[in-house]
Amino acid sequence: REQVKSLGALTWPQDIASLLPKRRADAHKGDFGKLLLLCGSVGLTGAAAMAAKAALRAGAGLISLGVPQSIYPILAAKLDAVMVFPLPEEDGCLGAAAIPEILRRLGDMDACLLGPGLGRGASLLRIVRAVLSGAGQCPVVLDADGINALENHIDVLRGAACPVVLTPHDGEFRRLGGDLLRQDRFQAAKKLAKDVGAVVLLKGHRTIVTDGAQLCVNMTGNPGMATGGSGDVLAGMLTAFLGQGLGCFEAARAAACLHGAAGDLCAEEIGQYGMTPGDIIAAIPRLLP
Repeated sequence: REQVKSLGALTWPQDIASLLPKRRADAHKGDFGKLLLLCGSVGLTGAAAMAAKAALRAGAGLISLGVPQSIYPILAAKLDAVMVFPLPEEDGCLGAAAIPEILRRLGDMDACLLGPGLGRGASLLRIVRAVLSGAGQCPVVLDADGINALENHIDVLRGAACPVVLTPHDGEFRRLGGDLLRQDRFQAAKKLAKDVGAVVLLKGHRTIVTDGAQLCVNMTGNPGMATGGSGDVLAGMLTAFLGQGLGCFEAARAAACLHGAAGDLCAEEIGQYGMTPGDIIAAIPRLLP
């Protein structure tokens, strides 16, 4: 713990309340963030659903979820408080023909999430490139397959015209060129953030959040969260906080902390072995004002 203290601030749930925006009595849904989520592919519909549900529970006002056309009926049935819409696809994944509609919708958004469950479609790199160059001031969270698409194409990140948050686990971090063999996790995360001009949320035990200058180490979470879908929940929460006006570093810090704290509530009440991402989503509101 002393080593961690020397390398960055420790983030606990009590540090987060002041970051969240206060809600005015005369507020309406447009005040709490319009989000564009680009998620899902054939066989990976759960990732899209969990990211959207987590964003709702984290306070997002309006959520639009773009999915490949063939899985649109599945997600539309799963989600009754999200505006699900179909996009052109190729082999069950988002296709290049989806780009014009994505860019049209991006112009009216406060935050965008690209990646959960997208698969490894042939056009994904083109889609990522188009979003990062066309999002303007709308911050973009790149998660999961959105990160994987950039393997050997780190130049796309350096050329991004919008604020970017990356949420890699160790394998995805290495695909972005991060070096966890010759550097410790703290210095490796800071170096990648500096190199690409993004906020990096490096997932794992004691998740690290850094913009290349500031660095925070999250102190919440437990091994029960090491299950498929947990990262999709985190990505949805992070995008919701961006949409509500938090800066990239603070939104990532808040999402990591509250995601882990929600998991800790679940572990206390139902145990680590049987907890699911759905349980984490259900616990989120108990940590918010």
